[in-house]
Formats: sequence, structure tokens, C-alpha cells
Amino acid sequence: MKPEEVSIFPVGEKNEAFAKYFVGQSYLNMLTTTGVSIGNVTFEPGCRNNWHIHHAASGGGQILLCTAGRGWYQEWGKEPRELHPGDVVVIPAGVKHWHGAAADSWFAHLAVEVPGENTSNEWCEAVSDQEYAKLK
Repeated sequence: MKPEEVSIFPVGEKNEAFAKYFVGQSYLNMLTTTGVSIGNVTFEPGCRNNWHIHHAASGGGQILLCTAGRGWYQEWGKEPRELHPGDVVVIPAGVKHWHGAAADSWFAHLAVEVPGENTSNEWCEAVSDQEYAKLK
């Protein structure tokens, strides 16, 4: 499968700016940065981002709108959740989590940045190959 066949939204370029926070290859196409930032993020099979936290003094967080393929979302200390097109994940500010593709599938989601005060992202450790391999 070619990246452009994954989603109805343009895939964009290789996500080089954030590559150090991903295991595997991802692609990023910012659909808008006016008002609410929305990016189409596409993951090659097996690609996932590191554990990370969206911080905010108030508001903030992220919403994932799954559009294509099969993926995973996990909050720190909780069981992983399998994701499919049409799934919505609401991630409150302050929650450590990761998301990415299943090992055998491309995956795409729209990442909606929830507006807030004094927002920032904290990138943490990678999801280990051993932990990732436990997923079905």
C-alpha cells in the first residue's frame, strides 16, 4: 500500500521534524493551524510515537479522530485500546499516553489539539519493542 492510498486526507511529507519521537516512519499534513490545529498523521505498519503528555494550565489535551487502518492507543498504567476508522479518543491534558499503527496495518488519524492556556508537550521514553510485541 502506498501512503496516499491510506486516507481521504492528503498524507503530507515524512514527519522529519518529530522523527526522534517516533519508532518507524510517520507522515504529517497540517490541515489547519487557524483556531484549532488539526493534523493528519499517518503511520506505516509498526510505527508508533513515544509516550508523551499534553500539558496545560487549563483546557488543552488532544482528540484523535481515527480515519484509516488499524492502530493502538494506550494510557500509562492501563490496557491498550485497539483503534479503527470512526473511533474517537479524547485525551485530557496531563495524561501520559502513546498511539500508533498495528504491526500489520497502516493507520491514520486526525490529531486535534484542544485549545488551552500555557500548553506544551512533554516527550518521554519510546514504547519498547517488547511491550509493542505483546499487542495482537
